[in-house]
Amino acid sequence: MVSCLAKGRSQGEKAPSRGNARGIAARLVWQMAQGRSLSDLFASEMQNVRERDRAFVKEICFGVARRWPTLEALLGQLLERPIKTKDGEVKALVMVGLYQLMQMRVPPHAAVKETVDAARPLKRRRPWAPGLVNGVLRRFQREQDELLQDIDDNPVARHALPAWLLGRLQKNWPDHWQSIAEVFRSHPPLSLRVNRSRLTREAYFDKLVQASITARPIPGVETGVVLDRPCDVESLPGFLQGEVSVQDGGAQLAAELLDLQPGQQVLDACAAPGGKSCYILEMVPDSLQLTAIDVDETRLERINENLERLGLQATVCQGDAAHPEGAWSEAGYDRILLDVPCSATGVIRRHPDIKLLRRDEDIDGLVKLQGEILDAIWPLLKPGGMLLYATCSLLAEENEQQVSRFMDLQQDARERPIMTEWGHPRTVGRQTLPGEGTMDGFYYARLEKTE
Repeated sequence: MVSCLAKGRSQGEKAPSRGNARGIAARLVWQMAQGRSLSDLFASEMQNVRERDRAFVKEICFGVARRWPTLEALLGQLLERPIKTKDGEVKALVMVGLYQLMQMRVPPHAAVKETVDAARPLKRRRPWAPGLVNGVLRRFQREQDELLQDIDDNPVARHALPAWLLGRLQKNWPDHWQSIAEVFRSHPPLSLRVNRSRLTREAYFDKLVQASITARPIPGVETGVVLDRPCDVESLPGFLQGEVSVQDGGAQLAAELLDLQPGQQVLDACAAPGGKSCYILEMVPDSLQLTAIDVDETRLERINENLERLGLQATVCQGDAAHPEGAWSEAGYDRILLDVPCSATGVIRRHPDIKLLRRDEDIDGLVKLQGEILDAIWPLLKPGGMLLYATCSLLAEENEQQVSRFMDLQQDARERPIMTEWGHPRTVGRQTLPGEGTMDGFYYARLEKTE
């Protein structure tokens, strides 16, 4: 067994060197394990990474998050004692090394050497760190087959899902949980939304052909395109000119389900980062009045950036959907899109850090908040109007059970069924599952307010 003999770290000791891509990745993984999302970390830290290393660093960070339960189980086999919390950056380095050896096309000797080198800046206060990293990785190389066989006997490690989520998926989707777990371990495709106010999907396919980019339509999604191989979005034909946006096919369904008509007043009540708002405006340009709100003022910048790139106009303001107040809450709306905060269990393939950031005990609080938002926003809907309740969750408590509860209490609410071939019908509404038709997991239910 490899021992983990740790000494303390002074406040002044540096994290793994910024000059080593594996060290940078380990530092970000360490911060992720402490509760920061990869999206936030990439936004704040990637400017300090050499451009040639950025894709490599992201691949390692996403990959470690994707395989976190598996890597933790391996560490349990490889170490006599667990690595202490205060030595979390060393644990992150070991995980970075193990992920390279298991999943990446990096020569094994390079993976080990460079990862050990990334531990050397820690030697002053942790002289044992490089030796520990080297010993764990080399032992894994020697005993890999046996170690992975033991992993197969552990459902949490085999499916790379935390125990609480694995149990909930088995309960909610008894016939599909294994395929969902497999999708969560895979890389997401790059999906696009063609700006139908500028050109047709067929015309955009012609542009892709001219750029030697292969792609295919997303089934059941009018404007959806999925690339055969991801690429830099700014290199896509027409991206900078607003002809196309990055958006999962499942997310694109929201605007299509709203049955939008010219002249309507529409509220996007939890709008950031604005992809769904933009598609609403692309569907009915010039003659539709959209108000987009979000409780997080900083995230409103993303909405405005997307609107500006696409040349679209909307009223964007800060607002708390759970406690409507201000001018936006005094209007009556013909359509309301209510994409509520949720567990995000349907988009783990795209955001694998959810496996670390979300906890079982979070679900009850989210369900309570969703109910408060639904109750608070409903009075803003005009009689005869329609509200689309949406989540990117796979859990019934946040989806059909939430909507059923609301309809039982709200006498002027009735379901408008979603008649389509995509997804899975639920007792109320409809659900897409990760990987089906290239989409992530989304839930939708349409509620009409009786006259």
